[in-house]
Amino acid sequence: MTGLSYIRAFCAGAFMLITTMGAAMAADLENTLYLETKDGRIVIELRPDLAPKHVARIKELVREKFYDGIVFHRVIEGFMVQTGDPEGNGTGGSGQNLPPEFTSEKHVRGTVSMARSASPSSADSQFFIMLGDSPHLDNKYSIWGQVTSGMEIVDMIKKGDSSRNGSVSDPDKIVTFRVAADVDK
Repeated sequence: MTGLSYIRAFCAGAFMLITTMGAAMAADLENTLYLETKDGRIVIELRPDLAPKHVARIKELVREKFYDGIVFHRVIEGFMVQTGDPEGNGTGGSGQNLPPEFTSEKHVRGTVSMARSASPSSADSQFFIMLGDSPHLDNKYSIWGQVTSGMEIVDMIKKGDSSRNGSVSDPDKIVTFRVAADVDK
């Protein structure tokens, strides 16, 4: 192969790779969420491979703008940030419980998982974002996403009172929550 034909083959391969990556990224917009806070955007990659029913319900609620204006009612330094309760105190939900979709995936920093009560089938609309690794949650909560950008924004969310299980006075809130495919049209 001559030097010029090698360069042509390399460029053709690079073009195909870039084109394929662009198409994959465009297709991925349906499984990407943008959570806007007062401090900026948090990008969440959905994991329908782990929790298809939870992903479908989260996308449904996001498209209904259910989460817009909802507060981060429970935030524990080094552990997690919880939101999704329209009551703002950890007792409310959308009114539709989901069956558990537990996996061997780990609860590490940036993992997005469903909150629930003692019953494994009690997950509804509340969810949490991990601030640190918490192996004691593994196989007990349904993981449905991963923060891919904006963990520094998650870290900025106002922390709660540790003596009150992370309850937050004058909490930060979700400004908007959108499916990326709906925003980038």
